[in-house]
Amino acid sequence: MLRRDGGKQPRIGVDGVRALVLREYHKLSYEEVPTPVCGPDDVLVAVKACAICGSDVHGVDGSTGRRQPPVIMGHEASGIVAEVGSNVTGFAVGGRITFDSTIYCGQCSYCRRGQVNLCDNRRVLGVSCGDYRQDGAFAEYVAVPVHICYPLPEELSFEEGALVEPVSIAIHGVSRAPLSLNDTALVVGAGTIGLLIIQALRTAGCGQIIAVDIDAGKFSLAEKFGATSCLKADQDGLLAHIFELTGGQGVDAAFEAVGIGPTVNLAVEATRKGGHLVLVGNVSPKVELPLQAVVTRELTLHGSCASSGEYPLCLDLMKQGRISVKELISATAPLREGDGWFRRLYNREPGLMKVVLNP
Repeated sequence: MLRRDGGKQPRIGVDGVRALVLREYHKLSYEEVPTPVCGPDDVLVAVKACAICGSDVHGVDGSTGRRQPPVIMGHEASGIVAEVGSNVTGFAVGGRITFDSTIYCGQCSYCRRGQVNLCDNRRVLGVSCGDYRQDGAFAEYVAVPVHICYPLPEELSFEEGALVEPVSIAIHGVSRAPLSLNDTALVVGAGTIGLLIIQALRTAGCGQIIAVDIDAGKFSLAEKFGATSCLKADQDGLLAHIFELTGGQGVDAAFEAVGIGPTVNLAVEATRKGGHLVLVGNVSPKVELPLQAVVTRELTLHGSCASSGEYPLCLDLMKQGRISVKELISATAPLREGDGWFRRLYNREPGLMKVVLNP
């Protein structure tokens, strides 16, 4: 049987394994659950690290409808291969591994086009909604299809491996806009995804990257990651300042990583005529859109959903040090303490960004 760090054996008991279960809204229970079944095309992963995503935090109160109890949440994870299915090749017991959050079928028209994030039969780990229930990785073990698995390079820790998923969200978002060398870009929202978008834009060769957030405490990281200017969202003359920085033109591309009306409107107004706006954030399911500005300035709007096969690129960029996630991790803690950390994140404790739970 595999050994964990410190020499302890992973526990697969007669009745099951330990997991953090959303038993009811606002109540997470650390309890025994059945051991996941490793099917012929699956890999059973002994989870070593699983990060708390903002969507998990929003899910605990039922407002999104995407985390209906009971469910094991968690989709940003890495670990060690504990078992492989009879049809699995390319992975062996003991190997270091990470995996996509999206389970796609590989057979529908969208999958055949390479748009696996738009799969007609798409499931997301740790999500339970009206259409499906898919337990996730806030557990000692999780079984995932082999086609969404990727080897985790030795250069990356398990905690870093758990954050490949949000990196892929950022990389996919940046890929939605046709950027050219030395373009100007605006990133609205300097949370986890926004900070990763800044790094991706720097890697893509943008000459000017303007970051906007309500919390100036995020600006030091934004500048470290490549932002050339950082502006407070509530400062006077914000839009005029953005135009001043861009020679009166507006930015070539704006990336909105919040998803509320005012931030979407700012992104629209700050984009130059003929420019591109990528919508990544979706805190609000509906926002008012300044349609006249979009039409008369001929803006192109791009929605960005999850990721679509960018994991190998993300792992390579992280291995090279061109994208870093270490600075985003505020704390690591045992899985059994997950309920308390969820409460702290839900209450928006200052200074907390990414919390990684270790089973």
